[in-house]
Amino acid sequence: MDGAGGTLRYPWPEAPEHGAAIQVAPGVLWIRLPLPMALDHVNIYALDDGDSWTIVDTGIHSRRSVALWEQVLAGPLQGRPVSRVILTHHHPDHIGMAGWLMDRFGAELVTTRTAWLMARMLILDVEERPTPQALAHWRAAGMDAAIYEARKAARPYNFADTCHPIPVGYTRLAQGDSLQAGGRVWDVHIGNGHAPEHLTLWSRDDNLVISGDQIIASISPNIGVYPTEPDADPVADWLEACGRLAALAHEDHLVLAGHKLPFTGLPVRMRQLIENHHGALDRLRAHLSTPRTAAECFAPLFKRRIDEGTYGLALVEAVAHLNHLLHAGEVTRTRRADGAWLWQAKS
Repeated sequence: MDGAGGTLRYPWPEAPEHGAAIQVAPGVLWIRLPLPMALDHVNIYALDDGDSWTIVDTGIHSRRSVALWEQVLAGPLQGRPVSRVILTHHHPDHIGMAGWLMDRFGAELVTTRTAWLMARMLILDVEERPTPQALAHWRAAGMDAAIYEARKAARPYNFADTCHPIPVGYTRLAQGDSLQAGGRVWDVHIGNGHAPEHLTLWSRDDNLVISGDQIIASISPNIGVYPTEPDADPVADWLEACGRLAALAHEDHLVLAGHKLPFTGLPVRMRQLIENHHGALDRLRAHLSTPRTAAECFAPLFKRRIDEGTYGLALVEAVAHLNHLLHAGEVTRTRRADGAWLWQAKS
């Protein structure tokens, strides 16, 4: 969902060209790589460790990404090796080239336990057709019949399609840990909601925050429920994490996010991220005065047209918000004959 406007400030109005870099602080480079989707880019950060680099997130694995990484290594990274790869979370646009960099340089992988386990599991889990659990999940959400029939017969997206294999072995980071990179000590604070055990890094030595997808300017990260855990409540996880991280926020923090532009004004952005979902939940409560499927809840949640390209993300986010209201005891759900849940606010 789109975030509200506000008093955020953007020190760099334009992103670096693909294969180039912008120095956002001493020893910290901002690199951008393309993505083949509506959100068409991901931000990478290179931390200067003197004789080598620590890389935070990596982009997807593709021929184009390999060519751009070769350009980055020879150009902005000055031919020095990558000694560490830090992953903020397990999504393919962040982990896709991690294994390639590890194979190329013998680099250490550093992330949270859940991020590593999910990344490795999902890369290894290749499916030629949707699982029975996925089909049941889509039916339960009331997926559009034409979209359901098309997806039922198609090969689903697999992480292995855009992620290089990740070798066994990593270094774990957890809440309260710290690490040294780029001439700084970074404190680890864990987010949740968009991805479980999402890593964020807060510099002790200056105003930098590396936030991954936990905190982004101008868009709110997708919060979805998937067939792997159909009764999950990631909205509760998201709101808890936002409240906890908001307590750390200062006006002069420079936030280096996984997408969009670096920004300052973090206290305002944390309020926006929290209020965005409370507003969506309020609209959803009103919408559920009559029984609805998850697929019938797009209008109050997103306030914009959902096309086939964004349908899947919208559907999992609708289920997430409905699950949140269910766990809070505010709605009921009953099975329709076709397997779809009908959700209704309690009177």
